Amino acid sequence: MTYRHTLYASYLGYVTQAICNNLPPLLFVTFNERFGVTLGQLGLLVSINFAIQMLVDLLSARYVDRIGHRRAVVLAQGMSTAGLLLLGVLPYVLENAFIAILIPIAIGAVGGGLLEVLVSPIVEGLPGEHKEKAMSLLHSFYCWGHVAVVLLSTAYFALAGVENWRYLPLIWAILPFANAFLYAKVPMQPPLAEHERMPLKTLFSKKVFWLFLLMMVCAGASEQAMSQWSSLFAERGLSVGKAMGDLLGPCAFAALMGLARLLYGLLGDKLNVRRAMALSAALCVGCYVLAANAPHPLLGLLGCALTGFSVGLMWPGTFSIVARAYPQGGTAMFAILALAGDVGCAAGPGLVGLVSGGAGLSAGLMVACIFPVLMLVSALVSARR
Repeated sequence: MTYRHTLYASYLGYVTQAICNNLPPLLFVTFNERFGVTLGQLGLLVSINFAIQMLVDLLSARYVDRIGHRRAVVLAQGMSTAGLLLLGVLPYVLENAFIAILIPIAIGAVGGGLLEVLVSPIVEGLPGEHKEKAMSLLHSFYCWGHVAVVLLSTAYFALAGVENWRYLPLIWAILPFANAFLYAKVPMQPPLAEHERMPLKTLFSKKVFWLFLLMMVCAGASEQAMSQWSSLFAERGLSVGKAMGDLLGPCAFAALMGLARLLYGLLGDKLNVRRAMALSAALCVGCYVLAANAPHPLLGLLGCALTGFSVGLMWPGTFSIVARAYPQGGTAMFAILALAGDVGCAAGPGLVGLVSGGAGLSAGLMVACIFPVLMLVSALVSARR
């Protein structure tokens, strides 16, 4: 085993997180129609998912270095596996459908939160230069995982029928189960010793670090407010079929987000990242407005898809800026950044669901424009500083 295998395991780690985060939204219509789970409850599921990831991020900042990266990341893969297995079983076992779906999502969220905290510092610690490129390429695998979830799940529904959805999570559980064994064997660099790490108190004393945290909140919210609702938005709001909605909505969203991160991975050393993030945020505002107000369904889907490209740089770009500014931040710093991002991941879809319950999905997406607007302002301030 070499460090290249460590990198491969980390790529699969982000694919695992993409499965846990993006498979349930593809089933939202099924949960609504077959099990009677309301739109408000669906929005609550998304928020609880990311709220648990936030709690894991917070606890990881204190304890993950003591546990050790290897044991923690193997545990993350195990929890992800358990969550997927239970998602296919519990809705047919428990009478309360909402609780039956909530339990596996909560278990998977623990795994997702650990992966979010651990994978980036594991890769950041590998030997080599151009860490910004490596980080962006790493984060692109979350997007490719999202694309794979949509494409392969759509193919499954076409072949086996939506009525047999319960077996799909069981199939997806194979990947994190196998990756747990890979992570158990690959070489890893030890985390920074305690005397080498910058204390969190020092980080929080720097005003610009708070600006970076706001950017992480906006990055998570801008991404997930569209990602989590694009499938249902396409089916209900734009009146297109499920296969067409999934392929042209969340699948195209993830593919273009991955393309943006891949381009940054290839050209990152030639870009002014802060200015590029400001342009991305401006594009994101336009995409949300187009998706919510398009007079034709295909234009609305185009807005959904282009949102993926516009948010692609936000999360890894902020990570790279902070890692370069504070190289001794350690795992705790990545945990706090992930916590801020998950605050946005919970707030964005939750706000869309709250507004949509009374005023419709288009209104929910328009209200969510506040997040890319704040990202635009924050990126401009960051660039000036």
